[in-house]
Amino acid sequence: MLKLIDITDLYHPHQDVGDNFDLIMPYALPDIDLLLVILDCTEKFREPYADHSEWPDSFGPREPGIIPVTQLNYIFNRNVPFGISPLNPMVSPDDKMSDIPGYQNQGVDMLLKTLDESDEPVDIAVYGSLRCLAVAYNRNPQLLLEKVRMVHISASSSTPDYLEWNVLLDPNAFVCVLRSELPLTLYPCKTGSGAFAPSEFCTYWSLNDLGFIRKMDMRLQQYLCYAFNKSLRHDFLRVMDEEPDIKELDKFSGRQHNVWETAIWIEMTNRMLIEGADGCFRIVPKDEVTQTDKIFKTDILPCKLKVYDTGIYEFALCSEEKTNKFIYRISDPIGQEKALNEALGALYTSFKP
Repeated sequence: MLKLIDITDLYHPHQDVGDNFDLIMPYALPDIDLLLVILDCTEKFREPYADHSEWPDSFGPREPGIIPVTQLNYIFNRNVPFGISPLNPMVSPDDKMSDIPGYQNQGVDMLLKTLDESDEPVDIAVYGSLRCLAVAYNRNPQLLLEKVRMVHISASSSTPDYLEWNVLLDPNAFVCVLRSELPLTLYPCKTGSGAFAPSEFCTYWSLNDLGFIRKMDMRLQQYLCYAFNKSLRHDFLRVMDEEPDIKELDKFSGRQHNVWETAIWIEMTNRMLIEGADGCFRIVPKDEVTQTDKIFKTDILPCKLKVYDTGIYEFALCSEEKTNKFIYRISDPIGQEKALNEALGALYTSFKP
């Protein structure tokens, strides 16, 4: 079973509702042992009029996503611990943030404690800035080098001409982690400054509509209703046991949805995207793939990184024995996007808390 620490830039109300959507995965996939969730949020987006041009619905104040994590613990009858990451960017790549308020030390302290107490190597998946991971590394690099099996980074651009959103959140954190000795697999979110589009070295794809949510477990439907519609109901646990309102589902279930994180969940858990002999697309464990299945091929390729002080990097493929840095590649980006539009819905509707 994969031991996992999940670091997510999850807010409530959401800044990017994909964070709420994707956090279901480590709770629901049976081969993940979710040890810890760290909420990687940034102070300026807690302000009443925080906004960014790429997020047109992101106006208004928000806080770290304590409520959605608590809801998932409730739905799945779990007690996964969670903590807050430092809220302000690092001042240099070697910043230990020794003088931050105690409350903001939660995530760093819990990450180090979780690794120290684990009797097996741990994977870390990061969706957002690398701030918490970088600070933990600066405080105790030897522990991380001993206990971390792989860091999976859902961020950055695969072309060296664009400061991608997650890197912009904390460039010094990216410089620290990418120049470190940690084993890393990079899953770039974008290929450059142009429009989002599926491509060879990019995990982005477009989910045409969210209609499959109507077939999901009732409490997961309600969890997503609460998130997508930015509900502020104070009885945020009791509402999980209510039957979803059709009008609330209608507000978002037909909309298009941008996705970045699917590749990490597939790769980390040794799953594959396939087209079965019946013509249906599915995400299945590798040991369930048959000879009649068509596999959508992806690769984790060894590479060397040249990391600039801005946080931007260049990569060059190389032989595996010379590196512990890797990058994700898709053989058929357009075909994979088409297949995932069916397969991801099938996976989500199979989850039964």
